[in-house]
Parts: sequence; C-alpha cells; structure tokens
Amino acid sequence: MTQEQSHQGPELESPHEFAYVDDGFERLWTPHRMVYINGERPTDQAGEGCPFCSVTGKDDAEGLIVHRGKSCYVVMNLFPYNPGHVLVCPFRHVSLYVDLTDEETLEFGALTKASIVALEASSSPMGYNIGINQGAVAGAGVRAHLHQHIVPRWRGDSNFLPIIGQTKALPMLLEDVRQRLVDAWPRG
Repeated sequence: MTQEQSHQGPELESPHEFAYVDDGFERLWTPHRMVYINGERPTDQAGEGCPFCSVTGKDDAEGLIVHRGKSCYVVMNLFPYNPGHVLVCPFRHVSLYVDLTDEETLEFGALTKASIVALEASSSPMGYNIGINQGAVAGAGVRAHLHQHIVPRWRGDSNFLPIIGQTKALPMLLEDVRQRLVDAWPRG
C-alpha cells in the first residue's frame, strides 16, 4: 500500500469480482422493511390479536371503516401506501381466498368494485394496484385474516423519500380520506 492510498482509506472492491449474474435489475436495499417480516405475528384465533376482527367491534369512524356489508367490509389501511388505500375484508376470520363462501366471494368482489367507484368520485386516481398477499412469503403482514388491498395511484406518486428518508408523504389524514370515501360510496 502506498502512502497516498493509506490517506484515502481502504480501496473498494468491485462487485464484479464476486460471484454474480447480471440480470439487468437495479437493487434498492430496504432493510427497514424487515419489521414486516420479523414483526409480531397475530394469533390464528379469531379476535385474539387480529386487527381485522377487533376493528369491527368499534364504531365506523373510530375503526376507520368505510362500509359494512353483510359478510365483508371496507376499512382504511393504517399504514397506507397512498391516500385512499383501503382493504376489503370478510367479517369471518379466514386466511385463504379459497376458504370464502360463495356469498362472501360475491360480496368481496362487489365491495372491491364499490371501493373503486368511491375512489374515482372522491379523488380521481389515474390507476390502481389491487391485490391479496396470502402467506408470509407473499408479503402478508396479517396472514391469519384475509384482506385485499386497493391502492389508488397517480403519476409521480412514488419517489425515493420512503426509501432514503424512511418517510411516506401523505397529504391527507386517514379520517378525512375515510369521510370522503363514505360520502362518495355508491348508493343503491
């Protein structure tokens, strides 16, 4: 090592010297998201530690429930990706989509459609991400109680602030977004 190198610090190794295959993907390392993987797990017993079972015992405003159907309901996500991020859940404590009854499946789909209608009327999104994460390996934060995400999207709504600053900018309070959705919920 020369005297000049010792003043500059250690020489960095090139990643190309390690065993790797260039797959064309850039990598964004987000270790802060490990809390979702390693976090406390709810029990599999209905009502015991399940946030989706406990919220239904609250009034709609306190529980952030947008709409209650006969077998399913729509609730605001407490950790939204974007304003208006809602969840469609069955009242019954069930973990798999295939375990829904035919009646629950029909209402689950109908509430998904109604949620989109209400989001269109209240905030005019440019698109949506709609999905169910079943099981821990699929990213389910609460795997014991089935829930479907509906995330409204707008051009430019995602940036590096959540990754670098560990902060998500949300321009509206959950209570305000919930009220807008309740007011825009399709009638009839």
